[in-house]
Amino acid sequence: MNRPTATDHRKTVEIFCDGACLGNPGPGGWGAILRYQDKEREISGGEPDSTNNRMELTACLEALRCLKEPCRVVIQTDSQYLAKAFNDGWLENWQRNGWRTSGRSPVKNRDLWEELLQLTARHTVTWRWIKGHAGHAENERCDRLAVAARDRAAAGRRPGGR
Repeated sequence: MNRPTATDHRKTVEIFCDGACLGNPGPGGWGAILRYQDKEREISGGEPDSTNNRMELTACLEALRCLKEPCRVVIQTDSQYLAKAFNDGWLENWQRNGWRTSGRSPVKNRDLWEELLQLTARHTVTWRWIKGHAGHAENERCDRLAVAARDRAAAGRRPGGR
């Protein structure tokens, strides 16, 4: 993770993200809000067969893909899986262990983790865990986006909102 410097004049973007799954695995959806100053953008999408963790990671990935230049990014997620991977050194340990967990099993969602590492490398990222379903306005909005996308995916309709 890159750290900001005193002369860092890049834009600061807030990202809120959430995923939802009907069954695990099952139809899944993701939603994200990007905020820069007073501008916001909502994005969402879904897959007919996914897991809750894949949808959490995908929400973050899709939001980061929207950034066209290096930024300072504050990502708020209710996914401990996502926040702890970056904040508690899980990713470094997995890479050092050849993408294996401490129990020696292969890391799930490696494809998404590797892409997240690539996308976050160009930004200065701060990861914040927030409690889900606890009245956090943006997290609740992301949850509604994710659930709507999940329901569209479950119904076989095009899940996009990008």
